[in-house]
Amino acid sequence: MEKIRVLVADDHAAVRAGLVLILGGAPEIEVVGEAADGERAVAMARELRPDVVLMDIRMPRLDGISATRELSGTADVLILTTFDVDEYVFGALRAGAAGFLLKNTDAESLVSAVRLVARGDGILSPSVTRRLISSFSDPRAAPAHEPEPPKQTGLESLTPREREVLACVGRGLSNAEIARELDMAEATTKTHVSRVLNKLGLRSRVQAAIYYGDLDSS
Repeated sequence: MEKIRVLVADDHAAVRAGLVLILGGAPEIEVVGEAADGERAVAMARELRPDVVLMDIRMPRLDGISATRELSGTADVLILTTFDVDEYVFGALRAGAAGFLLKNTDAESLVSAVRLVARGDGILSPSVTRRLISSFSDPRAAPAHEPEPPKQTGLESLTPREREVLACVGRGLSNAEIARELDMAEATTKTHVSRVLNKLGLRSRVQAAIYYGDLDSS
């Protein structure tokens, strides 16, 4: 079985050690590196090509949100932070993070989240999910200084199948669920999702869901 390669980025050595211990205890996960700041995380991710980067937000030299933005297309980023504030939540998702968890997440849930992100799915802490839903119903819920959602261009470039996949992502379905609904292999689903993101200029499936939500309400 091919292992999930993970890079851990956190400026606190004790936190990194704990995360490495948790992830290293999962037989299907291999921690391939550790970074103590955002710049090092970006450099190591480009060199090692991990499947998932477990990224803190507050780090020296380059913060986690900026590092996530730089890693778009290189690796899937799972944010793990102590700070459950809108500025970080929306900033991370706009930057292309595949998931956002708090550091009080238990070990089993953390390992499960890494598996989901490596598979091409997204994961959010329950409190984050509630606020994201609120932002759809009330635009004032999102911080005013956050970037606008991606512009609705390029939809005509999607094939009929890719539009079906976009609709499924917009409904919050995982790759496995999309594969079952559209009767195709999960690997094929992942390829279609990647093509949809590339054609629409989106960084993550969370952004794709926001994009689809905007289309559906227009």
